[in-house]
Amino acid sequence: MFENQPKGLYALALANTGERFGYYTMLAVFVLFLQANFGFSAAVAGQIYGGFLAFVYFLPLMGGAMADKFGFGKMVTIGIAIMFLGYVLLALPMGKGTMALVAMFGALALISFGTGLFKGNLQVMVGNLYDVPGFQDKRDAGFSIFYMAINIGALFAPSAAVAIMNWAQTSLGVSVEDSYHYAFGIACLSLVVSMAIYFGTRSTFSHVLDNKKKDDKAAAVASAPVENLSKQETRDRIVALCLVFAVVIFFWMAFHQNGLTLTLFAKEFTAKTATGVQSMAFDVWNLVLCIFIVYALFGLFQSKTTRGKAISAGVIVLAAAGLVWKYLTLPATTNVEPPIFQQFNPCFVVALTPVSIALFGWLARTGKEPSAPRKIAYGMLVAAIGFIIMAIGSWNLPTPAEQQAAISAGTATYPASPNWLISTYLVLTFGELLLSPMGISFVSKVAPPKYKGMMMGGWFAATAIGNYLTSIPASLWGGLPLTVVWGVIIGLCVLAAVFMFAIMKRLEKVS
Repeated sequence: MFENQPKGLYALALANTGERFGYYTMLAVFVLFLQANFGFSAAVAGQIYGGFLAFVYFLPLMGGAMADKFGFGKMVTIGIAIMFLGYVLLALPMGKGTMALVAMFGALALISFGTGLFKGNLQVMVGNLYDVPGFQDKRDAGFSIFYMAINIGALFAPSAAVAIMNWAQTSLGVSVEDSYHYAFGIACLSLVVSMAIYFGTRSTFSHVLDNKKKDDKAAAVASAPVENLSKQETRDRIVALCLVFAVVIFFWMAFHQNGLTLTLFAKEFTAKTATGVQSMAFDVWNLVLCIFIVYALFGLFQSKTTRGKAISAGVIVLAAAGLVWKYLTLPATTNVEPPIFQQFNPCFVVALTPVSIALFGWLARTGKEPSAPRKIAYGMLVAAIGFIIMAIGSWNLPTPAEQQAAISAGTATYPASPNWLISTYLVLTFGELLLSPMGISFVSKVAPPKYKGMMMGGWFAATAIGNYLTSIPASLWGGLPLTVVWGVIIGLCVLAAVFMFAIMKRLEKVS
């Protein structure tokens, strides 16, 4: 999995890890901040949340077009600086009035624009690393590693947000509303780390910084075979990619409920405390120990040397001992904060990525690996299954409006087990691993060479539309039964999967 990858992959992946840690720290508490600081309803908060995510993922389309003209390295550098200014503005406590709203929207605009220049172009640079002879067959595994690195940053983000807010409230006497700004401040620090990694490791990916090649590595890139596509072939590829973009809209609409309706469900319906083994899931370090065990197990069975197997076995024993110690020192009860559920998706991504690579590697060796478009279609069906779990867990629960009335009256109970949300995140992660890294790799592979930046931007534009549509379930969050809210998402995912299978031959022709 990690062998024979270009060095630039790890440099770019680590730079993205720092940036994503800050982004997801901010996103973990953003909707709750909108409600606590400004008193917005779920529908209004959902519109702002969806609109922000839409711009975050739509602006890479413009960023990609600019990079095609001015170079990827320049756009990534400018993007990091603009994002940093946005996080600084969001971290400043300005109260609840008009100026606070202006500052908040200004910060969101800067973060969106900076991300538009940074995110898509960084991924194009990763894809270009594999244009060098000898690396082409490592592209899918490389993007899986890159995607895993993103989720390492996201894994620690919810815990960091909750921890810094609790510290600000208990140690500094900061109000609940102002404590959110401390979480946003973490994003500022993470950008500094990301910038340091990016500029400190430029030599490993200098040959993909710009469109004009300047060094020996660039000469190797230039010597790689260049596809000469006819106008019809170019058109067919662009049309195929646009059809894929149309489908993935609905996956992201479903998936990004993690910071919206799924967080609202955690806040309004899910048990506020946990005990015993269940409570261990809410300590991120326990999750890290489990991840170590997964990777060590792979090392144990795949290592070709006795020393390698011994190291892997030692890691397993130490991680298991750590888990036993953590269990024996558990408090009587553990508080369950709503944002903390967002750590499970990145945890599952990091843990399951080697499983996914191994599975698809085995299928490839046996000639049974599904094509990238087929994986995307399966991912849509898996997303639908995830929300079927939520529908079952929500059966016979009151509507959100009824629950809010009970909370206001002090008579509310929180009957839903945390396991409903954890299970949903697990299933959604399977869908994500089928769809997202494979989709990015598919775009990188199929996009006509002179439109690579724009087509990667198109992937993010589709994600943007899906992110804006996250506001649809949020607008239903009120008087309707929860099963209706989840049912809308299920129906859209299934319809998108059916459409994908209907056009499969066309997509597989160009892949």
